[in-house]
Amino acid sequence: MFRNFCPGCVGISADLETGLDLAARHGFEGMDPIGDFGAPGAAAAMRKRYEAVGLRPGGWGLPVEFRRDDAAFREGMKDLARFAAGARELGCYRCPTWVPSWCDDLTHREQYVLWRDRFCAIAEVLGGFECRLGLEFLGPKTLRAGHRNEFIHTLPQMMEMVRDVGPNCGLLLDSWHWYTAGGTLDEMRALTDADVVCVHVNDAPPGIPIEEQIDSKRALPGETGVIDIVGFLQALYDIGYTGPVTPEPFSARVNALAADKAARETGESLVRVWRQAGL
Repeated sequence: MFRNFCPGCVGISADLETGLDLAARHGFEGMDPIGDFGAPGAAAAMRKRYEAVGLRPGGWGLPVEFRRDDAAFREGMKDLARFAAGARELGCYRCPTWVPSWCDDLTHREQYVLWRDRFCAIAEVLGGFECRLGLEFLGPKTLRAGHRNEFIHTLPQMMEMVRDVGPNCGLLLDSWHWYTAGGTLDEMRALTDADVVCVHVNDAPPGIPIEEQIDSKRALPGETGVIDIVGFLQALYDIGYTGPVTPEPFSARVNALAADKAARETGESLVRVWRQAGL
């Protein structure tokens, strides 16, 4: 696995060149691509820039809106092959997305079947270009409050969906959502590298019960010690995970920093927990 940078995850608005420069200077080994790599010639040019600074691509966000109606889903599917072809040329084979932990208009089962079928269609297209779909469950109880029905919000529940979708589908595993869902290291050690597409890491504010944690209020990995990030990383190492590990702190403090300082603090936090985990 490798330390990966996503500028947007720490409040940085950057073009490709700026992002690569920040990542290379602040201890990262990879970065999520920025820009339309599906455009003609774009992926080849982008790949040269990554190679020039010695970084590798992380993951690219799913461009299909599966959460809305059929028309929106079909519209998104029109461009999926173009993006996937560019991603393959770039050498970026991991395509993650998040899955709401609630459903208001359908029952749990109805929502499950609808999204399972859409994920299968997405995964089929991605598989044709050697790309994998990563599904993220959302753990916080506060996200589900006020909704008619609960949906997938734990690791075991999402693994059921992953297995139903097929072999080129896995998890986007986020330490925040793992923690707020009451996840265990034993659950993680039961996984394999094939089960995990991408990873996000972060920490939680202290003094707040798990069931009261707010999704948008987090911290840099290792900043508070609330989440066992060392155990989390060691479990990923134990299962042979080979993909990107990306900080996603959703921290107002970090977001308010100048770009270089935000990237530096983020990189330093990741290197620190990396070393604490013996990686």
